[in-house]
Amino acid sequence: MNDYFISMFIDNELDLDEKINFVEAVHKDKKFKEQNVELLEQEKQLQAHVGTYMDEMPIAAKKSSKRSTFKFWVPSFAGFATACVLLIGFFMLWSTPVKINEELHRFVIYQPNAGQAKIVGDFTGWSPVAMKQIGDSGYWSVSIGLPEGEHRYSYLLENGRQIADPTILAREQDDFGGENSIIKVSIAI
Repeated sequence: MNDYFISMFIDNELDLDEKINFVEAVHKDKKFKEQNVELLEQEKQLQAHVGTYMDEMPIAAKKSSKRSTFKFWVPSFAGFATACVLLIGFFMLWSTPVKINEELHRFVIYQPNAGQAKIVGDFTGWSPVAMKQIGDSGYWSVSIGLPEGEHRYSYLLENGRQIADPTILAREQDDFGGENSIIKVSIAI
């Protein structure tokens, strides 16, 4: 409500009773007063900035500078705000990965002496993903959505030690002297 009255006051669109109520509210509410003064200072700067361009333009009948400034400022700001919202929306949609036909796969490894365990694979972009320890059992686990197809992965333990999944027999040598496990995911529709 305060923003509405401030805007109406700046645009000189209040009747006398509304102006009296507005002035009384400004004197009673310090935050409202500060907000009003701040907006009036912004309006003053806008008038000064737009006024220099308005003077240079040939105009048949010059209207009130305050009105012209407001009419110029609102559409400009609205256009800028709309462009920002569209740009943000585009990046949010673009950066959100689309998960089509993924199956949640649980990876489990038994390493009771490990202080940490991570998994790396083609489905993580070979970036390590932390696994969670299951109580004091010595098991580590993580669930990851996998698309259909063949996937290669291995586990990373402390000190960068890499091991293949001991429960998966299909393996291959990687380019760094280690071994990766190979699993095949098929998704039933």
